[in-house]
Amino acid sequence: MFNIISYILFLSVSSYITIDVGRRCYNAGKYYLDYLIHDANLCLTINRILLGCYYLINLGYISINLSNWDKVNSLEQVFTVTAIKIGYITLILCFLHFINIFTLYFLRKNLTIK
Repeated sequence: MFNIISYILFLSVSSYITIDVGRRCYNAGKYYLDYLIHDANLCLTINRILLGCYYLINLGYISINLSNWDKVNSLEQVFTVTAIKIGYITLILCFLHFINIFTLYFLRKNLTIK
């Protein structure tokens, strides 16, 4: 019974975080990409590809987390295990976000030097 509660809690919080962060990065990414690339069509295409990859990576990671879930025997473990799993997802999101920002920045920097 505690596993089901932790699954529901994990899925609801991680889904909300994934969708909200994806929407925010997509909306803010338009302006950042436009600043870096100066081509509206290319910016829109890159932004959509990044959003699609973002959702696929997160859905895959959430699925892997659910398949590797330990047995939860108490309410205390529900919150502990769920918080740890959500923390991993949050760290991965931050890491991927900064990788994307720095990659686009360095690509732009290398293209303008030539």
